[in-house]
Amino acid sequence: MRELDDKVYERLKTIAAANNRSLEAELRSILTAASRLVTVTTARADAAALRQRLAADGRVHSDSAAMIRSDRDR
Repeated sequence: MRELDDKVYERLKTIAAANNRSLEAELRSILTAASRLVTVTTARADAAALRQRLAADGRVHSDSAAMIRSDRDR
């Protein structure tokens, strides 16, 4: 693989073998999982920014998880 450290390449091959996958399939799996992580992280950052903008306008919103938990406990 281009410009990839030999140790990294060998570790990836070992991981792929442990998961009964080809190196290509393992890399696809790693990249797919990483893309989901970026999406979740981006969504959380976007939500935090929105909360800050709303708070700046005096519109403070409560944590919906606390309200849902309260409803479940009834």
